[in-house]
Amino acid sequence: MIDRVQLKEIDWVLTALMVANTLAGILLIYSASADSGGGYAWKQLLWMAAGLIVFFLTISIDYKAWMAFAPYIYALFLLFMAGLFLFGRTVSGSRSWIRIAFMGGQPSELAKVAVLLMLARVFSEYRAPYASRGVIALSAGLVGVPMGLILLQPDFGTAMCFLPILFGALVLAGLTKKTVAAMLIGAVVLGAAGWNFFLKDYQKKRIEMMINPAQDPRGAGYHVLQSQIAIGSGGLTGKGYLKGPQSRLRFLPARHTDFIFAVLAEDFGFAGVFAVLAAYFAMLARMFSSVGLSRDRAGIYIAFLAAGLISFQFLVNVFMIVGWLPITGIPIPLLSYGGSSLLSTYFALGLVVNVKMRRFANV
Repeated sequence: MIDRVQLKEIDWVLTALMVANTLAGILLIYSASADSGGGYAWKQLLWMAAGLIVFFLTISIDYKAWMAFAPYIYALFLLFMAGLFLFGRTVSGSRSWIRIAFMGGQPSELAKVAVLLMLARVFSEYRAPYASRGVIALSAGLVGVPMGLILLQPDFGTAMCFLPILFGALVLAGLTKKTVAAMLIGAVVLGAAGWNFFLKDYQKKRIEMMINPAQDPRGAGYHVLQSQIAIGSGGLTGKGYLKGPQSRLRFLPARHTDFIFAVLAEDFGFAGVFAVLAAYFAMLARMFSSVGLSRDRAGIYIAFLAAGLISFQFLVNVFMIVGWLPITGIPIPLLSYGGSSLLSTYFALGLVVNVKMRRFANV
């Protein structure tokens, strides 16, 4: 539990940035969905309340205890994801949702943090100067099993989010030049195999549309073109809150989830984008600064992998909506609508605060 000394060491700046970004997201979700009657903003507010409970529960338990229970948490979410093939609900073509009583969510979102904890546990006692083949294989297996289950749902975007966790852990552990070369060659081979044998036609089309979305403006290129129109029309100060025509007239698809950043640009223009980016980058910088303040290797891995995971999702989403990456269905943590994503992000941020607030404790 938290004593008085640790209470003073809580990173209240990071906590405030987390809350500020979430509230900004709720305002944008309301703007994006005000005419849909879905009540998404109010639901997100309830998820935020649940997320704060998760956050304070996470920081109240020493991260060493979380590490001790990591294998059980990891196994639990593997069971959840395996159970989706029997009891899961299909949403947007992906069997990735589970519903218990009146609550529903995606176990794969919280599984990201479970994998993060498992890799931190594996490497916390690792003392070799470079990652050995054995530990690389073990790490790849720990990441590969949940990734495989998610790809079978299929949910390509969420599965991709496990790669920065693995890559970040291996970078911290140390990689030889031969290992890096082998990984690059393997990535090329897997990419070629994926294109020829695993990617479906609509997924290939999304990649092709990244180069020239105007080829199919009413089909595969529609999402990117409408997003670019919304961003460009915002100008310096935007159309005004609740006044963006792309959102109001429903030209912009998935506007409260994957394309929430386009809503921001349309409503508030460059000024609003700059303000939100400043708050978000300040939060990420605060997370990365916590890495060097950890008391041990476990804390270093937890803080670095959590910061890397959130950064990856943010950058991929922004690059996606401006047409620099194919549409993958990766939301922006805290800003996009989604209860599972919000809980997962609050859990990850809670672990980072946990590491920092206990930096003066005995190892």
